Amino acid sequence: QVQLVESGGGLVQAGDSLRLSCAASGRSFMGYHMAWFRRAPGKDREFVAMISRSGENVDYADSVKGRFTISRDKAKNTVYLQMNSLKPEDTAVYYCTADPHWRRDGFTFWGQGTQVTVSS
Repeated sequence: QVQLVESGGGLVQAGDSLRLSCAASGRSFMGYHMAWFRRAPGKDREFVAMISRSGENVDYADSVKGRFTISRDKAKNTVYLQMNSLKPEDTAVYYCTADPHWRRDGFTFWGQGTQVTVSS
């Protein structure tokens, strides 16, 4: 089992930046690939970004490529999502996830989510 707790969400204006954090506890943090998903009001859950166990490989949705950066800190058992040039369409609940498999869906462990609201 892995427990995930997100933080860092909030209300910002278009063009601002925000950094989300996800603190992991439980089984070995470095045994899991980590990812961020989001769910906007009235829409399906959407893949945002993913980082491999080692941190050497990353993957981004086209909608955030060039604006968002995912990273992980082994010493702190934490994954980050740096979000720059935020747009109103980035408004969503953001979820941190963990899974032993490298894939864009089917993640096993989920956090409770953190709300990001971007005003125009």
